[in-house]
Amino acid sequence: MSNTDKIIRLKTVLARTGLSRSTMYRKIDEGTFPAQVKISIHGVGWRESAINRWIDDPVAYRNDGAAQ
Repeated sequence: MSNTDKIIRLKTVLARTGLSRSTMYRKIDEGTFPAQVKISIHGVGWRESAINRWIDDPVAYRNDGAAQ
């Protein structure tokens, strides 16, 4: 993670992508959307750079670590 990369929370991710919560989590399971990162015991967020890459080309995005 670069020094300028930020962690953004769920509401921000949904607002920026236009996805519903259920669609976003389905896409995470499919490996076609960036996975969340744990930021505390009960909190998660997303790397802003990963969300930006998805926004730039949502059709071609693949999460390399996802089960296929």
